[in-house]
Amino acid sequence: MKKLLLLTATGLIALSIPAMAQNTEVRVMPDALVWKDNPSFPKGVKIATMVGDPTKAGEVVVLRIKFPPNFQMPPHTHPYSEVVTIISGDVGTAHGDKFEKKGDLLKPGSLWVYPAKHSHYAWTGSEEGILQVQFVGPGGIDYINPADDPRKQ
Repeated sequence: MKKLLLLTATGLIALSIPAMAQNTEVRVMPDALVWKDNPSFPKGVKIATMVGDPTKAGEVVVLRIKFPPNFQMPPHTHPYSEVVTIISGDVGTAHGDKFEKKGDLLKPGSLWVYPAKHSHYAWTGSEEGILQVQFVGPGGIDYINPADDPRKQ
């Protein structure tokens, strides 16, 4: 039991080191978010960086991603594991290399985790959906079908 507690405490400390290295308190209010287009994402998707720099290795990053209504995010992977929480709207997500709406739309507060290099996709219903995505940089996205990559269009 003591070994388990020690391992747990050690793991928590190791995970908090990047955040402590920033040596500042961070508070982000929703009204202060700056929503931007990102050439790596399909037209209509907006991104707001809340914490961190997605280009830096080892940096803790928190993004908000806004999907428009009736949107389909093509199958893709990331070089990092991600923790995703629905902030608003209803969003569906599934894994695989081919887009097919499998399952119900998830409600705000729902959370999922995808491991690094795990192919997945998402969609929205009749209203926009806002996700919060947390990962350790560097960021990146690779589309399963290169024709889906907006950087190549």
